[in-house]
Amino acid sequence: MKVRKYLRGSGRVLAFVFVASIIWLLFDMAALRISLSDVSGQQLKERLIREREFYKKQSMQALHPRRSFTHPARRAADLPGHQKAPGRLNDGDEGQRVKDELRKSLHLAKSNHSKFVDLKPGDAAAHENDNAPKQNSSVKKEAVNLYIYTGGTTAQKAVHKVDSKPNEKVKGVEDEILLKSTESRLTQTTTHRLPNQDVKVVNEKVAGMQVKVTDKNVLGANKQLKPAVNHPAEGNARVGTLAVKKSGVHTVLSLDVTNSPRDPKAVGQFGQAAVVAVHENSEVEKRWNEGHFNVYLSEKIPVDRAIPDTRPRKCAQSLIHDDLPSTSVIFCFVDEVWSTLLRSVHSVLNRSPPNLLKEIILVDDFSTKDYLKKQLDDYMSQFPKVRIIRLKERQGLIRARLAGAAVAKGEVLTFLDSHVECNVGWLEPLLERVYLDRKKVPCPVIEVISDKDLSYMLVDNFQRGIFKWPLVFGWSPVPADYIKKNNMKDTDPIKCPVMAGGLFSIDKKYFFELGSYDPGLDVWGGENMEISFKIWMCGGEIEIIPCSRVGHIFRGQNPYKFPKNRQKTVERNLARVAEVWLDEYKDLFYGHGYTHLLNKKVIDIGNLTEQIELRKHLKCQSFRWYLDNVYPDMNAPLVKADGLVYNRGLRKCLALQRDSLSFETCDLSKQSQHFNYTWMRNIRHRELCIAPQVQSNSFALQLCDSAKNEQRWLHKSSISPMAEHFSTEILRGMCLEGKLEGQALQLRACDSNNLFQKWQFTHYYAQ
Repeated sequence: MKVRKYLRGSGRVLAFVFVASIIWLLFDMAALRISLSDVSGQQLKERLIREREFYKKQSMQALHPRRSFTHPARRAADLPGHQKAPGRLNDGDEGQRVKDELRKSLHLAKSNHSKFVDLKPGDAAAHENDNAPKQNSSVKKEAVNLYIYTGGTTAQKAVHKVDSKPNEKVKGVEDEILLKSTESRLTQTTTHRLPNQDVKVVNEKVAGMQVKVTDKNVLGANKQLKPAVNHPAEGNARVGTLAVKKSGVHTVLSLDVTNSPRDPKAVGQFGQAAVVAVHENSEVEKRWNEGHFNVYLSEKIPVDRAIPDTRPRKCAQSLIHDDLPSTSVIFCFVDEVWSTLLRSVHSVLNRSPPNLLKEIILVDDFSTKDYLKKQLDDYMSQFPKVRIIRLKERQGLIRARLAGAAVAKGEVLTFLDSHVECNVGWLEPLLERVYLDRKKVPCPVIEVISDKDLSYMLVDNFQRGIFKWPLVFGWSPVPADYIKKNNMKDTDPIKCPVMAGGLFSIDKKYFFELGSYDPGLDVWGGENMEISFKIWMCGGEIEIIPCSRVGHIFRGQNPYKFPKNRQKTVERNLARVAEVWLDEYKDLFYGHGYTHLLNKKVIDIGNLTEQIELRKHLKCQSFRWYLDNVYPDMNAPLVKADGLVYNRGLRKCLALQRDSLSFETCDLSKQSQHFNYTWMRNIRHRELCIAPQVQSNSFALQLCDSAKNEQRWLHKSSISPMAEHFSTEILRGMCLEGKLEGQALQLRACDSNNLFQKWQFTHYYAQ
């Protein structure tokens, strides 16, 4: 009776609605479950098809082994007397392990058709620190701000994970890769060194220079395996510059290979600061000048030490295409310290996917150290991918890089300095950017290795390379409003107006399409400006990739010798860059202390015809476009001051009348009263400049010539009482003065209290 009472009227309606809702929800859940089953079934079907095709290919390769190999030589591991290096899996072990895990996954998938089975062959991350001491398992370091003009940055912490297990070759490899990229991993390009290899030195001529190439005679064992996976044809690779390849993806690999178990107690291990005993300080000071850093301490640190993984946390989950281009890593060096050179090479070998690392090219720019000759040849002979090119005479960094690029076999050129340590996962993010757009030039985040204690330090993520006048490179934080406007994450690529120049990757064909480096540049200096302006103004882009990080020893002094005067060499290089790329803005370069370079008798910057024609051929943008679109926060006024020139004593303005100067009542509307004070320090009206006449203590109007010292006047160059004067450069102590009688101009001895010698422009843009 009570139930009937509540089900009368509106209660009956509410009950009906409630029951109907329950029934509808049950139907909805059933439909969702059916849909999920269909999806899982489809995924399982596709997975079984891929695995069936893979085993079919493996069977075909077993029947026709010569189709998969360029040379029928046996693996080194199959030779009599060969022993595996302790704690390191060879390629056969790695391939067998992957196939075993795949078979397990396939068996379980077939036994359960109602859902998609995605088994992972062990969680590598779970074993990263099994044998590492707790005090070393996480190394915290504050971020270093590389901005050289203003200070201040937010301190950040770096958490380090290191693999010290003696029987694991790969550190931090995401397990999904083992299933998604099995075919490519089983057929990685890998070579083995046979016992008693001979090192053969042959002469080659590269880019017009006589060089000596150290080659390895490995009796065919260094022939590379042909990949079993068929990649898309190059003709289908790109439309314009954007990649349209149909390629699978995987999470970025975090490789860290070591030949033997790492000693957690080794000096400097895990990128920690290293110290020496007090009685060793004298030895540190004695050997400092060998590289202008702590060479003595560097030689105590393992050549394959672990360093902290300083990438932003989400970088480890970044998706990378499976068919990235291969790269040739080029190191150029002259009298480099043994330990840092080896550490640089080992960091590339240990932390680069073997299938992407085509080769490492060491270009010896005519070193004089004995240990960089036969000893280096013998050491590098154990690494088939390492080649040594020896220049017959000192060429400098620029031409040494051109020599390395000329013989490189990889699709991408990766230039590195010879005193670096590449971090885990450093290479794939760089190659990914080139894969997506061949005109992108990616750079890693350059982190700091202390020159004193060799500790590895994290730097601020949001920094980019810039320049200040007169073409001085520096680091600057990305503007906060730009970060906010673009909602930038700490893993996003950063547009970089100017690269540091020492570490970057570039598509090999694109590098030569751009004309490579200006071959007229000498030794070192300005090459980073030249290639940066060229890339941006001719259709490319430079990016800093936060997920790629490389440590670099920053030294307080350049240890390299210049065949000629160092300062003159750098100035000459910068003048070539200014003349070719800066257009009318080259006056800002010369006006910041380089006016002496305008005198051709002082310095010869060489012939620029080829470079100017190259710019026309590439149809490059103007430097004004570069400032507006690439570096808009750069202050670059074309003149230091302009407008009316007011004389405080006469209370009138300077005016040009029929090729002569006089004074008139100030009137902004009259063009005859408008003058510029240029970066060349000229008082200029259109094509005419005011020049003093020494003998008559007067002045004259001449056609402007930036190279003429007599047309230059000092004005507002200091905060002294003479700042408002126009004092001549060629006549010390003589200033431009307005005459009260006749309202003419004359030269008189400078007097800080003379109002007739004080001048004021309407607008000032720079001191």
